Amino acid sequence: MANRNNVHIVMRGAQWGALREGGQRASQVFDTQAQAIQTGREMARQGQGELLIHGQDGRIRARDSYGNDPCPPKDAK
Repeated sequence: MANRNNVHIVMRGAQWGALREGGQRASQVFDTQAQAIQTGREMARQGQGELLIHGQDGRIRARDSYGNDPCPPKDAK
């Protein structure tokens, strides 16, 4: 089951979008990935979800948790 609080940063054509998990359309689209990450991070914080950043190839390249993380990371960024 999809967690609607999670936000994915994905490429949409030539632009980057902030997409809620399980959604079909991006909430917002941006010219740069950095702009999409900034907005997506705020969306994930408000929903206490996870931010999943996808690369141009569609694979997840980074993730950040802003909610109640049952498995917190052991390493420090």
